[in-house]
Amino acid sequence: MTDSPAVRIPLDPKEQPILDSLLSIRTKLELLKQDRSTYVKSQDVIELYDQMIAQVELLNQVRTTKRLEQNRVDTVLDDCFQLISLAYMTIGKTHEAPAVYAFISTVKRLLDHLEEAHFYSPKDLHSIGTQLKNAKTYIAKGKEAYSPHLLTLLEARMQVCDQTLARLELAQSHLTDDLRPMYEKLVSILRSLAGCNTRSTFPHAEVDDYLVQLKELTEELKPYGISAFESTGTTEDKLAEMTEKLQLSMAQPAPAPEAKELIETLLRRNFVWLNTIKEKQGRIAPAFKDIYDKLLGIRNKLEKLSLTQAWSLRETDLWNYQRQLDRIDEARVDGNFVDALGRPSDLYEQRTLLYLLRKSYALVYHLIVSSEPVSEALLPIYNQLTTLRKCLVEVKKLGGVSSPRELYPYSMKLNSIDNMRVDGKFMVGNEIPEGQGSVTQLLSECFELAYELRNDAEDSSSADQTPASETGSEVVAT
Repeated sequence: MTDSPAVRIPLDPKEQPILDSLLSIRTKLELLKQDRSTYVKSQDVIELYDQMIAQVELLNQVRTTKRLEQNRVDTVLDDCFQLISLAYMTIGKTHEAPAVYAFISTVKRLLDHLEEAHFYSPKDLHSIGTQLKNAKTYIAKGKEAYSPHLLTLLEARMQVCDQTLARLELAQSHLTDDLRPMYEKLVSILRSLAGCNTRSTFPHAEVDDYLVQLKELTEELKPYGISAFESTGTTEDKLAEMTEKLQLSMAQPAPAPEAKELIETLLRRNFVWLNTIKEKQGRIAPAFKDIYDKLLGIRNKLEKLSLTQAWSLRETDLWNYQRQLDRIDEARVDGNFVDALGRPSDLYEQRTLLYLLRKSYALVYHLIVSSEPVSEALLPIYNQLTTLRKCLVEVKKLGGVSSPRELYPYSMKLNSIDNMRVDGKFMVGNEIPEGQGSVTQLLSECFELAYELRNDAEDSSSADQTPASETGSEVVAT
């Protein structure tokens, strides 16, 4: 296993058997996720979870007097927890305590990077805060079913995330309702500019459009006494002034900066960054090209997965991406990316690499929170029903069908799926996979939509025929 960070603290001989067992468990979990010939089975995952918890209990007994020690046992244990967590999601136990571990690990990384970046959207914090509340409910529900060793670990990590989230919310506490939309727009432009910088062809026109938007925002902010620069000299003088002010403000960040200071600093960063990327046009220094290509490849693969998630994602696959990103993140020195000789990157490479790293973590987060509480074994059925429901909803929005006959393809597909049930349950071999309720509810919604469309078509057909019949009667009577 090469993806775990190397930990060189000497290993207590009493912990060697625990390490050996954990390595064996990790190997089994890796084989489980790599085997595409069959679905991941609940029984296999739960059995490995029980084995892992047994080792955690043994480790706690050995470390009664050295609770804070960290060595290779802990890094392998973290791998096991991460894999088990993603495996729980794969078998549809997304809303149970073990599945929370992978989510919490990713959220902590995201929050740390938001704090490091200084600038982020309130929407980022709202999304993370909402998902943290959901995770707390899953932990609370698992108090009777799962080991207190796991729950204590999750609650401790949750507390760290809550504290970081509170600091991030405090940093934006002085933003007023009228300034917040402009602040969010500036955050959006800064991220978009970073994205432009990683395109295969540098988008000059798009970057110029962002420059126009920045100038418009600068005018809108003037009534609030907010300006990116004070001098009236040449463009070079203004950029030099903005760069200097930006370095000073970032060197001594206030715990809760005033709105004026926060937005001015962000405005300067946008102008400086736009000027920098127009000058560089995506050219990365050779010393950092390898890490750039690796991060770009990870970002692109995760973006592709986010588009095809419902049909192609096995949640345990995310572990490979998480470990690669963690290794890159942990290799930074004092927050800086360094080359083979240990020299820190320049501002351009630093911010470009950080953008790709943070974007990749954000995509992992999105894929985790978007995971449906349905077993991998039932996903093909679930996805078909999801597509059917979307089609039926669109048909209804467009005015329905003119004849019940137009609903035959939908009805035939729904009936074929319904006939797959055995005693009301969808079976895979002899196993009853997780997510029966979600699939059954989706099937019922599809049947209900089809029934409503059929009734509307029949009513419309009857209404069209009634006037003709009445007219005919009047002619005969006359």
